Amino acid sequence: GLFYGGGFKQLGLQFTGFIAVALWTAVTITIAFLIIKKTVGLRASVKEEVEGLDLHEHNLPSAYADFPILDTTGSAALVAPTGNASKEEAVPVVLSTKPVTVETPAEPGVKMSKVTIIMNQGRFEALKDSMEKIGVTGMTVTNVLGCGTQKGAAKYYRGAQIGIQLLPKMQVDIVVSTVPVLDVINAARDALYTGNIGDGKIFVYNVENVVRVRTGETDVAALQIPEA
Repeated sequence: GLFYGGGFKQLGLQFTGFIAVALWTAVTITIAFLIIKKTVGLRASVKEEVEGLDLHEHNLPSAYADFPILDTTGSAALVAPTGNASKEEAVPVVLSTKPVTVETPAEPGVKMSKVTIIMNQGRFEALKDSMEKIGVTGMTVTNVLGCGTQKGAAKYYRGAQIGIQLLPKMQVDIVVSTVPVLDVINAARDALYTGNIGDGKIFVYNVENVVRVRTGETDVAALQIPEA
């Protein structure tokens, strides 16, 4: 145009072409967006915005490694089930090979059991609140990766179905003596259950001994809150 011999005439033609393309694009994209807005909608729903598109689009609490995951409910309020799986299928309980009882012990404080909960990260605050309500005063929490058989439940990542895929989970370990194991199981199931396969899994083990490093206390005494 102006710098290569075409002069202002050529520059004017190029500018006219630019304006024509810009106007055409503005008009057609406005019409297209109006049609989309009136039909399927342009924005995500309020529920999807609050819970995050990673959960609804990729079936992951977060698509970014080590990104903090917040619980949007802020409490242990029960969530409305969105799936058809029973609570036993969605949050199964696995007992160790050694005999483990889940009833209230005859002599509180004698028997010690370890409850390991593998769960979706987004429900941690709800689980923590539920444990606090039944008297659990300590837990160990670890971010882990894993997958289960899922019993045929399809998983999708960015729209594509995937096979074996290690998904971000949270592992919560709780050792109890005075709190009945059955109370822990029921509280965990209530907090985690949504009706979908993969809500979580609970493992129960016998604990032979516990040692508090600072004081040397062992057994049940090591689980109790130390006196000031």
